[in-house]
Amino acid sequence: MSAPPPPWVDPEVPAMGAALRERGLAAPLLEAAPVAQSRAAYDAIGAFLSEGSVPLQREAQVQVPGPHGPVLCRVHLPDGAVSPVPAVVYFHGGGFALGRIDEWDAMMRELVRDSGAAAVDVQYSPSPEARFPVQFEEAVAVVRHFAARGAEYGVDGDRLAAAGDSAGANLALAAACALRDAGETPLRGLLLYYGVYSWDTTADSWQRLGDGRFGLSAAQLDWIRDHYLAQEAQRRDWRAAPLLARMEGLPPVDLHAASLDPLLDDSNALQQRLQAAGVPVRLQVHDGVPHGFIRSGRFLSAARRAVAGGATSLGHWLGTRAALG
Repeated sequence: MSAPPPPWVDPEVPAMGAALRERGLAAPLLEAAPVAQSRAAYDAIGAFLSEGSVPLQREAQVQVPGPHGPVLCRVHLPDGAVSPVPAVVYFHGGGFALGRIDEWDAMMRELVRDSGAAAVDVQYSPSPEARFPVQFEEAVAVVRHFAARGAEYGVDGDRLAAAGDSAGANLALAAACALRDAGETPLRGLLLYYGVYSWDTTADSWQRLGDGRFGLSAAQLDWIRDHYLAQEAQRRDWRAAPLLARMEGLPPVDLHAASLDPLLDDSNALQQRLQAAGVPVRLQVHDGVPHGFIRSGRFLSAARRAVAGGATSLGHWLGTRAALG
């Protein structure tokens, strides 16, 4: 039996890699480098990807109360909108350890412009300085805060969604489950990009794609897990692995995944569990792109399509002008 053909790679992906190398930008192996070095490289790449992004007229950095101290957030309000505005509370990716909200400014601005909703980007505490459940507890607290006091920031606390990519998608989903369990229903939808919803690396997508050829590797996920979780038993805690949570009663979910991402089967499994629980769900797999592609709209049309698709869902859930487009 002949070996299966290699997966298709969008030509824009190696072209972006060439542009990064031309600027001398490269991420070290996460599992082999000091955290500070990985953070510096991740930040530099994020700054490059955001170059040329045009700010919105109203972007405010605020601190909101959290269970472990103030949580920094950046509120992006749509140009010309009359406050309070429906909003999406967004949790960025970076393996719980890397990334700053500055590096998602370009994506947040496009999400706001495409959806007509505001975006609240959350700078949760990084690991390993803070470990689970700190980040989860901060995510729940921030959503609760904007639901109760959103008007202070120009946000309609009665019309919220939650969103995130990678580790941030984990936090958004887990927070939604916790709020549902508490009898709170502030969220009208969940927009989740290629989340890490479990710590299982035995799935088919991990076997096919987990060697690091396309960025994320099984060794890197081990590093992320070991820096985020304090105890091995937490791997089976639904707050850290929300694929294990009860799905009934969640709001509609828009899932986006990448065909070159070893986490692909996490999204497939989550879709199946949501469908079985009767939760409205859509999964779109973006072909030829790797994990982490969402902040690369400067170079990848797939990222721009994924943001636009998510914005359409937000417009539908939140009743903003994008729902009429």
